Amino acid sequence: MKAVVLDAPGVLRHGEVPEPQPFGDRPVLVRIGAVGVCGSDLLRVGHGTAYHYPLVLGHEFSAIVENAPTGSRFTTGDRVAVFPLLPDPADPLTEIGEPALGSGYDYFGSRRDGGLQELLWVPERNLIPVPAGMSLLHAAMVEPAAVALHAVRKLTVPAAGSALVIGAGPIGALAAQWLRVLGWSRVLVADVDPRKRALMDDLGFETIDPGNTAAAGTVEQVLARTDRGVDAAVEAGGLPATLLQALEATAPRGQVLILGDLKGDVTIPRALISSLIRRELTVYGTWNSTIAPAGHSEWEMVVNAVATGRIAVEPLISHAAPLEQAPELFAALLGRRQWSNKVLFAVAAEARAEAANRVDARPADLAGAR
Repeated sequence: MKAVVLDAPGVLRHGEVPEPQPFGDRPVLVRIGAVGVCGSDLLRVGHGTAYHYPLVLGHEFSAIVENAPTGSRFTTGDRVAVFPLLPDPADPLTEIGEPALGSGYDYFGSRRDGGLQELLWVPERNLIPVPAGMSLLHAAMVEPAAVALHAVRKLTVPAAGSALVIGAGPIGALAAQWLRVLGWSRVLVADVDPRKRALMDDLGFETIDPGNTAAAGTVEQVLARTDRGVDAAVEAGGLPATLLQALEATAPRGQVLILGDLKGDVTIPRALISSLIRRELTVYGTWNSTIAPAGHSEWEMVVNAVATGRIAVEPLISHAAPLEQAPELFAALLGRRQWSNKVLFAVAAEARAEAANRVDARPADLAGAR
């Protein structure tokens, strides 16, 4: 069986590995469809943050059921999205339905081998059905879309509410779309990358160029366009500077959502602390997503929204490469030799066929920006 294995920091190889063994409650054997690359994957490869080596990466993935246990709700050939978190049944937070807030959970592509391989055993409860006609590439986007949904659902939507998303990478772009779906009247998106701003322009968002010196920076432009600031600011860039911008750009009684995982320490000036106290801001943290309760979960909401086109994932996919190209493409991304947005690897033959038949949905000026 083929897989992409991280043998040591910076050492990624494509080759043969033993077939996986079943584990957990009612295991289902699946063929991996497509796998998305997360920023955490890049850190594991390039910065040595993996829990152990060797490790098969990949926690954003779709699959096709190959062998299900007797009495399963799944049959051979069903398409699914895979929830990567494996709860610790002994954790008290699991008992109250919040396994992601515990400390003893397991995780595909992080604490155990993940999706960058041809076959995997997955507990039945971690499989979320998707429509038979849904692209495996799109189904691999369910996990990041669920993370974005879980985040913005924490915000209270005021009448005619305005929101700002700082950072138009895949998570930020998905968060902006969810804000619009959930009723925010005006959503602004700031990003330094003109290609990502062009994508958000195409999706109908009002964009901000933080580097536009004629119009000043993000905060100044937001205040100029909204008078007192936005009702909610979502930090999705993962930088200390963008967190400070989110705190500064929010109106009195506003909300700040920290969605990005900061890439460095941040110091909040005393004057800004005083200001956010006087503005009575509410600051939220967010982590992961949930598949409970069954029938009404965030993942099921995502599947429906992606299937019906209310959430657009195709324009965000910059790469849909075959599995064997993973070592080369990871090296190019880490060496900043390659522009990207959401990178996917097509593993199953069906996903490879979808990748080969993709119609580029990005702006025309990005057609060659691979």
